[in-house]
Amino acid sequence: MAHIRPDEPGDLAGILHVLHSAFATEDEARTVSLLRESGHLSISLVAEEAGRIIGYIAFSPVTTDGVTGGLGLAPVAVHPVCQNQGIGGELVEAGLAAARQYGAGYVVVLGHAHYYPRFGFQSACNLGYHNEFNAEESFMIMELEPGALPKAGTIKYGPEFARWS
Repeated sequence: MAHIRPDEPGDLAGILHVLHSAFATEDEARTVSLLRESGHLSISLVAEEAGRIIGYIAFSPVTTDGVTGGLGLAPVAVHPVCQNQGIGGELVEAGLAAARQYGAGYVVVLGHAHYYPRFGFQSACNLGYHNEFNAEESFMIMELEPGALPKAGTIKYGPEFARWS
């Protein structure tokens, strides 16, 4: 079981190493760097084992038709040599707990439609929400605070995600 904790200033190199190892493109690493620089990184957690960062999860603000109150989960990554050990799930659970403590009313994610429902996510499109990436099945939402879901509309991530659309 990995130790999950908030990231610290000296963790950036380890975080970027995990992101570069886990993803085929630079998009996730670039986005995390931009979120850090802009101050829009609401929650940033690392999974650590034997003093080495092996996983990472981030949350940043999203808006629904300009209304704030939610967070977007992106990215989540586990170093390839440590995958399939439950670390990603631990990061998601810890991240959702941190999002509740942060005061977020809901969380959205663009991810595997068969993975995220186990945490309570459901199809956002089926509830009338849209996104700037034109994703349907992979676009999911989870209400953290009863009654906190905004009126159906278009959910947008911050400008740091612009190169993904």
